[in-house]
Amino acid sequence: MKAIITHQAGGIENLQLHDVEKPTIRANEVLVETRAISINPADTKVKYAEEALLDLYGEERPIILGWDIAGTVIEAGANVTNFKVGDNVFGMVNFPGNGKAYAEYVASPESHIALIPEGVNFIDAAATTLAAMTAYQALNGRVNQGDKVLIHAGSGGVGHFAVQIAKQMGAYVYSTSSVRNKDFVMSLGADEHIDYREQDFEKVLHDIDLAFDTVSPENAEKSLQVLRSGGQLVSITIREPSDNMQKTAFESNLKITPLLVQSNGEDASKISEMLANNSIKPHVSQIFEFKDLALAHTAVETGRTVGKVIVTV
Repeated sequence: MKAIITHQAGGIENLQLHDVEKPTIRANEVLVETRAISINPADTKVKYAEEALLDLYGEERPIILGWDIAGTVIEAGANVTNFKVGDNVFGMVNFPGNGKAYAEYVASPESHIALIPEGVNFIDAAATTLAAMTAYQALNGRVNQGDKVLIHAGSGGVGHFAVQIAKQMGAYVYSTSSVRNKDFVMSLGADEHIDYREQDFEKVLHDIDLAFDTVSPENAEKSLQVLRSGGQLVSITIREPSDNMQKTAFESNLKITPLLVQSNGEDASKISEMLANNSIKPHVSQIFEFKDLALAHTAVETGRTVGKVIVTV
């Protein structure tokens, strides 16, 4: 099969199209013929770090990166009960392990995928994987009807899903982005927009119930200033709060939750339901052919993409 491989950490010049052996599946796995792949910031960052590659892949070389796929089941393991050959599926495979998504065929645990709803194409399904899962896991069980919620980078991959999901949960949503993306963010359902280049959100917002940071540790720390007593910060940019953040949280009665998304078929099925009833809609800004996957990395690395970047296979 064709796959995009790399032998070492480095830039896009290391991402090469090659023939490799098709994966074999375990009893609890399905083999998916890949039709679309979503490119995430996590994909682009991990390729530069030898330590991260060793952690995920050990000494295995060459490496096939990626986690987000949509495609068709062509083989099912002996213990698989929820999927059959011919099913169209999508999911975040083996995250944060070695998903090996940049390939014509991908082996996925049954527990990491969900059925693509009728009427949803492979491109939109692939777009609604890690990014939507991150937003859902950040907000689910934490947002109540009428809560004031701040979503940072509402035009981004995770952010544009978070705005939609928070609105579905009944929140009043504030979102940051550049002014050029204001109309897009408002079209997602945001109630108020903050232009981060012209306004300091920490000076104009207050009494926020939940802030969701997808930008930086510095942005996460600033977000504590806008929370009400008892409010909470969820951030995908910190692994552990700094001493100063912990001090602020203690003094102001705040909760800080670092979040690392987990591949979860049950959550994927919830997201599939949202796709089916149009309560969330992915925005795909760019589509690349498989042979041009390196260019998709370059697009994501700009940090200026609106919504998602997809590669078709």
